Amino acid sequence: MRSSSSGGVAEAPGRGKRVLVVGGGIAGLAAAQSLCRHPAFSNVRVLEATARAGGRICSERKFGGVVDMGAQWIHGPSQGNPIFQLAAQYGLLGEKELSEESQQLEVGGHPGLPSVSYTSSGRSVSPELVVEMSELFYALLDQTRDFLYSAQTPIPSVGQFLKQELSRHVANWPEDQDTRKLKLALLNSLFNLECCVSGTHSMDLVALGPFGEYTMFPGQDCTFKGGYEGLTSHLAASLPRDVLIFNKPVKTIHWNGAFRQESLPGETLPVLVECEDGDHFLAHHVILTVPLGFLKEHLDTFFQPPLPAGKADAIRKLGFGTNNKIFLEFEQPFWGPDCESMQLVWEGSSPLEAAGPQAPDAWVRKLSGFLVLPYSGSGHVLCGFIAGLESEFMETLSDDEVLQSLTQVLRRVTGDPQLPAPRSVLRSRWHSAPYTRGSYSYVAVGSTGEDIDLLAQPLPAASVDAQLQILFAGEATHRTFYSTTHGALLSGQREAERLINLYQAAEDLPPQA
Repeated sequence: MRSSSSGGVAEAPGRGKRVLVVGGGIAGLAAAQSLCRHPAFSNVRVLEATARAGGRICSERKFGGVVDMGAQWIHGPSQGNPIFQLAAQYGLLGEKELSEESQQLEVGGHPGLPSVSYTSSGRSVSPELVVEMSELFYALLDQTRDFLYSAQTPIPSVGQFLKQELSRHVANWPEDQDTRKLKLALLNSLFNLECCVSGTHSMDLVALGPFGEYTMFPGQDCTFKGGYEGLTSHLAASLPRDVLIFNKPVKTIHWNGAFRQESLPGETLPVLVECEDGDHFLAHHVILTVPLGFLKEHLDTFFQPPLPAGKADAIRKLGFGTNNKIFLEFEQPFWGPDCESMQLVWEGSSPLEAAGPQAPDAWVRKLSGFLVLPYSGSGHVLCGFIAGLESEFMETLSDDEVLQSLTQVLRRVTGDPQLPAPRSVLRSRWHSAPYTRGSYSYVAVGSTGEDIDLLAQPLPAASVDAQLQILFAGEATHRTFYSTTHGALLSGQREAERLINLYQAAEDLPPQA
């Protein structure tokens, strides 16, 4: 691409309809790939704000291997999942992941049981009690799906429903007071974990009625041995040279206009994309794939003219939260060779009681536990998960403060005051990331799946003369697969297909081979 002088119009070579994709995450890459494969779309550009493609798919070389800072699992790796299909096509999965047995497993979207559960006083919880509370929690969580087609829900949020039902169970528990308290603390840990899964600060923020619309594929969730970014690297490599433009944050999308360019005498284009560096790009169509968190923050300035009220309201109402990872590297493992995960159970906590004022170091109590990462030949690594406001607070701390706090936590829960400190720490900071502002979307109290559909509708709405100026993609625009990489991928392909169909319907384009 020929770059323009600052403030000028950046010109792109090639003829045909000009399509700009804003955002080089998996939705943007998928949209660009679909368009570039069609012979009529020779003028496609992807404007990516950062120095790399992938968005919330981000793999880093660390600890003698690769760790995923963002997306980690293929959720439901089976034939219906387009991420699984692509990963298999690109040779990124092993025999186990590709086996029929793994593809057919039905896990209901629930995490597996921990290998060990530690309490905050340094005890291990009996596996029987962990199983009992896990089965109760996930049975109640599955019941939330029963409200999907209810005309009216009896209670607004998933969290309130779970707590209401748990209260009935608690009243019938036969155990002594200490055991009952331990059970409640176990359940509180499961609430913390579910906040990570749903990308929310509290399950009280997640709407009950639409919760059952989220759809799961069968298959045992799996990871990429070489990092999730292997997938987006293949997608990016499939694009023609110069389609991807890095370090090009967009400031404002001017739409419903009549913009002119010297190289196109006599033609006007309806969209002008203004970048932070002063460059301008003209387009017939823009596919916008930026995260919902970014849209929420920049809603008042990003579109000129402003978005229609209904779409702006949908952006405000839908939920977008933070789920971060904290990696701890140890010289030697303090866990057993068969340990795959650890649950942290904070004694005295209960999902049925509102938390009182918290000390600054109390953010660690939102940690649900740690995964043991496969040994890479260098470091022994734990990966902790933490969601919500505590996760966002963690981002404000230094590495040393985080390492010190978690060293104290691990010494406390293992009952070993001499437990060696981790030798290094690495963490994600998705809330602080200026072009992301969080992790992924959820349907918040006060919103419904219809808001997702409204967000996905192109602009201008119901216009014949000025069709499809701005198209919307990204995980937050997929009604049944929101918060997932496969939802993001499908949304990008959906909007590319919308453009292809627009011109094929007008008989301007040859049909795709």
